[in-house]
Amino acid sequence: MGGTVDAICITSTKHGRQRRVTQVKIVAGAGIEGDRYFGARQRYPGQNVTLVEIEAIERFNQENGTSIAIDGTRRNIVTRGIRLDALVGKEFTIGDVRLRGVELCEPCSILGKKNLASETLNAAQIVKKFVHKAGLRADALSGGVIKVGDAVTEIANR
Repeated sequence: MGGTVDAICITSTKHGRQRRVTQVKIVAGAGIEGDRYFGARQRYPGQNVTLVEIEAIERFNQENGTSIAIDGTRRNIVTRGIRLDALVGKEFTIGDVRLRGVELCEPCSILGKKNLASETLNAAQIVKKFVHKAGLRADALSGGVIKVGDAVTEIANR
């Protein structure tokens, strides 16, 4: 089971607009250097990196006649060709960086209200449509650089 990194998005401020970058530096236990959550004291595991499947965004757009941008979900790593929900509780690599999938990154009303709501879809409808499809929260177990195009690969059980 494997996929690739389709896009990378970060923002340095809590409500700031995300920008697309071609690579990011990951620090084990601290997350993405330059991102809003980097090095923050985190109350819960899984706050280092967030991921979302491009297929979920494309499907949402197709089914709803919308054109939500890749950065609309506010996730960091956009993947293609891998089911992220299968990585909950598992270790995987992106390029040479080792991560652990902690939990699904379920949609919240802020995502629906501020980022994706439109004249035809309200926040509650959007949240409902993205349940179990809004991505994955992961911990960075090692450091390194993640680049667009890197392979995303589940680490086989030993």
